[in-house]
Amino acid sequence: MGVGEQFEVPEVWHGAVDERGRCSIKLLVQPENRQRVMDTLQSMLSGSEDSRVVLYDTEAIWPLVQTSQNSKKSSGPSTLTREELYSQIEQGARLNGTYLLLVILSTIVVAIGLIEDNVAVVIGAMVIAPLLGPNIALALGSALGDRELMLRAFNTKLVGIGLAFVLCWILGLNWSTALESKELLARTYVGIDGVVLALASGLAAALSLTTGLSSVLVGVMVAVALLPPVATAGIMLGAGQYELAGGAGLLLAVNIVCVNLSAKFVFLFKGVRPRTWLEQKKARQSYVLFMLMWILTLTILTVIIYYKLK
Repeated sequence: MGVGEQFEVPEVWHGAVDERGRCSIKLLVQPENRQRVMDTLQSMLSGSEDSRVVLYDTEAIWPLVQTSQNSKKSSGPSTLTREELYSQIEQGARLNGTYLLLVILSTIVVAIGLIEDNVAVVIGAMVIAPLLGPNIALALGSALGDRELMLRAFNTKLVGIGLAFVLCWILGLNWSTALESKELLARTYVGIDGVVLALASGLAAALSLTTGLSSVLVGVMVAVALLPPVATAGIMLGAGQYELAGGAGLLLAVNIVCVNLSAKFVFLFKGVRPRTWLEQKKARQSYVLFMLMWILTLTILTVIIYYKLK
């Protein structure tokens, strides 16, 4: 049975054979079957070096395709394939000049907005959202058992946070007055509501990516949870406000853990996993390890928050 018949593909087109004996075959696949078709083609063509599988996103079809009644009905927005997710999210783990420049620009803007108590400026910095990519890439890497992606994402996130912190620390050394803005002081406190906000932001970010929806708004939400606490911690530490800097650092730690943990839950719920059984086994081990680590860390941070609120 061919792939088209196996997955009830509505349309199959065969191109002409070229001088190298190759031809193009196009399959119009239902959204809910894309990952299964992709996995089947990879298994069939794994021993061929001349074969390529290219995914195209179809915006609309006319006339409408009539599918079989036995075909599964999609209950919502289509889920991207593992390969599409990797292609999108992997870019956020790249440590290059563009990423560093985005971190510098967004940090400068958000720091000035915090000090001047200007909400519009803070929101403007959050649109850049440079810290979203590495966190989601780290969660995807653990879901796929991709150690290389996890390492690159962790390094990129560490460099981004470190760069933003140092810049704001230098700013705090030279701007030790007028640190009473509401926007700045709001990031020196963390409560249970902050934990819920970070979890919701991480869930929304991962859901938007896996369903192929626009992640611009979600990127802003995640940036709200990550970049301002980094800037606040650096500014307060540079100004000698160690207790306030500690509060901002605690908020940052909570948000990082919650964003990664919620993203892992979404990838698990969406069935994002490697193709082969051996790869799935390795991914399951790393997934469980990282999940337990994040849950334990969040538990410890929650206990600290509880005692600070008493």
